[in-house]
Amino acid sequence: MKFTLSWLRQHLETDAPLAALTDTLSAIGLEVEGVEDRGAALAPFRIAEVLAAVPHPNADRLRACQVSAGGERVSVVCGAPNARAGMKAVFAPPGSFIPGSGITLKTGEIRGVTSAGMLLSLREMGLGEDHDGIVELPADAPVGASYASWAGLDDPVIEIAVTPNRGDALSVRGIARDLAAAGLGELKPWTAPEVAGGFASPLGWAIDWPEACPWVLGRLIRGLRNGPSPRWLAERLRSVGLRPINTLVDITNFFTLDLGRPLHVFDAGKLAGPTLTLRAGRCENLRALDGRDYVATPADCVIADATGVQSLAGVIGGAASGCEAATNSVFVECALFDPVRIGQTGRRLQIASDARQRFERGIDAALMRPALEAATRMILDLCGGAASTVAEAGAAPAWRREASLRFARLESFGGVADLAPETAVGYLEKLGFTPLARDAARVRVAVPSWRRDIAAAGPLDLAPALQAQRATLTEAAHEMEAEADLIEEVLRLHRLDRVPPVSLPPLAAVPQPSLTPRQSRTALARRGLAARGLVEAVSFSFTDRQSAAAFAEPAAALGLLNPIATDLGQMRPTPLASLAQAARRNAARGQTAIALFEIGPAFTDPTPQGQHLIAAGLRCGAPARHWIATRKLDAIAAKADALAVLLALGIAEESLSATRDAPGFYHPGRSGVLRQGPKLVLAQFGELHPSLRAAFDLPAPAVGFEVFLDRIPEPKRRRRALALAALQPVRRDFAFLADADTSAEAVLRAARGADRALIAEVALFDVYADEGMAEGERSLGVEVVLQPRERALTDAEIEAVCARVIGAVAKATGARLRSESA
Repeated sequence: MKFTLSWLRQHLETDAPLAALTDTLSAIGLEVEGVEDRGAALAPFRIAEVLAAVPHPNADRLRACQVSAGGERVSVVCGAPNARAGMKAVFAPPGSFIPGSGITLKTGEIRGVTSAGMLLSLREMGLGEDHDGIVELPADAPVGASYASWAGLDDPVIEIAVTPNRGDALSVRGIARDLAAAGLGELKPWTAPEVAGGFASPLGWAIDWPEACPWVLGRLIRGLRNGPSPRWLAERLRSVGLRPINTLVDITNFFTLDLGRPLHVFDAGKLAGPTLTLRAGRCENLRALDGRDYVATPADCVIADATGVQSLAGVIGGAASGCEAATNSVFVECALFDPVRIGQTGRRLQIASDARQRFERGIDAALMRPALEAATRMILDLCGGAASTVAEAGAAPAWRREASLRFARLESFGGVADLAPETAVGYLEKLGFTPLARDAARVRVAVPSWRRDIAAAGPLDLAPALQAQRATLTEAAHEMEAEADLIEEVLRLHRLDRVPPVSLPPLAAVPQPSLTPRQSRTALARRGLAARGLVEAVSFSFTDRQSAAAFAEPAAALGLLNPIATDLGQMRPTPLASLAQAARRNAARGQTAIALFEIGPAFTDPTPQGQHLIAAGLRCGAPARHWIATRKLDAIAAKADALAVLLALGIAEESLSATRDAPGFYHPGRSGVLRQGPKLVLAQFGELHPSLRAAFDLPAPAVGFEVFLDRIPEPKRRRRALALAALQPVRRDFAFLADADTSAEAVLRAARGADRALIAEVALFDVYADEGMAEGERSLGVEVVLQPRERALTDAEIEAVCARVIGAVAKATGARLRSESA
């Protein structure tokens, strides 16, 4: 809501400075969003008369002027082609800051002629884009006067934020009422004398939808002359960002802002039939005043004549019946509409009008007749003509309401302890509430017509078991809400910054987790992969059909019916498809060592169960050269990335097993699957299949991995604190001869299971094969760490554990201990 300081003072008798007004507005709940004071930047500029203007002796395009701004003659060099003797212009003396050019003037010489100031164009003053010449003022402009004051530009524009319940604050008078109640002046009285009708209105009303419009008034004014608005009205609208159109339209816009009472004017000569009907739309088209076409559905309230829809009631008027310069008779509409239906129509049609903004918050029902009378008087004063009697349909709704306030609740609910009952009642009276009854504990007041948000009845959603008590509970809820409304009003005028802040009580000694397990896993995976040198990519969850087919047979159900682009028409089967495309683009731009990851969805079918959250990564190209040898990219590097994510998510490495049944888009001999148990697949990794790498034109080598985050099991119990042993660990190395087909993982698992109480760690530290071994055999070097807890181990106990390790490995894999001679 925007308004000027001078407009506010039309309703508020006050000498409070601008700073006090804006500070009070925010303190009483009408938060100031901004103040635009155009006059501050224009304050140094004065109206001046050009006494002489001759060609510059040393420049063809300049003129040497003699200027008077109410004092001595001043020499000014000017390049404007319209500078001439006898004209009135705007003069900036030395020391002035020029908003349009960002310079500060100084006295100087321009090609030998002194220039002690500047004659200004609109652009140089920051008031427009015109810079073809200096501003020419009327001959009666007072020389020496402030230009900003003369032009009405020294009037600050204030903008406030209005909450959805404060429809009354969408008017200058409503804002003035609040400020007066807060002690910053007196609210000026306002009345609208009745305008006697000279003839019966030839146009009448019919209401076919009383739920949408319970009451409507109208009046015909004929024999008027429409045209441009007078300067005061045009400037008032222009100051708050509205474009003046013509006098009739500008009058309705004025009352919308001034009193918060939207009105509409129909060109009576363009209406058909003797009756305007308020009814539901019938899927009819309407060309509105904004030049757009809308369809009025049965959910929209419209105003129609004999030919069809002429206005979307309470939202926007129709262009066919709009007022123009040739309009000589007008029908003024003043109606009361249902706020909910107005809001629904505006949201559905995406129309944000000043009328809708006020109707959907609620209009003062008692203002209907006074507003129509005031608008009629202004039309007659500015346009002439004769007014008819008032045409009316429906009836005024029952708007009178009451509410009670217990004074003790100002402290127990509002938190303010030093507020006397007399002060609280005084605040309410200043806001227009009328005390009906009062004792030491409470006061009961009548709610003013303009506060539709206070003590307003609303629906109560009850559980089935409470339906029998609906009447009692509804009445109790209404009383409680009305009292809370009054407490808010009292605290507003007491100033919200005086209400002591109180923190909410903690729900528990230890805060509850703010992230779900899924969110926590995602964050840990993202942090872990970034720490391993991969760069996160964020891409669409869909790709082209050909790219999707490289990873899985594309299902028809996963094709998009309306893709945003032709190459984004298929839901991706894995984030690796998006990463491969990103890697290809990076490689085409000369990147050699590419390492990307993405955490996002993959799709196997269109159901929610067919969407999986995957942390996928891709590395390709030669690693960066370094004087320390770096490991080349292979399946083991991809496995390390996947394993790092699983370990970060709390999966014990000893619970995992690797199998060789990776999907077909991995290299069949250089890939694997990480499982927990025989069925639960947690990750898959490996080199990408050569045909896939060629299809995406990826540099070799190329490896990838996928970790299925939504398959990570939740921990069954909390981890116990780490217990540090007081005794030294014992390390023993074993060299096992095993068939080349025997996996090292099977050997490690067997060794680990030989004595779970003493064996703390088992690791592979060497893989060795030479000509002295049998064909198809290799040596696996295994380190076993024994960790005693209660006492040091004897040599015999250590040898016994070693024997159990050798036996367990032999039994599980057939591997034997390598003899010293071997």
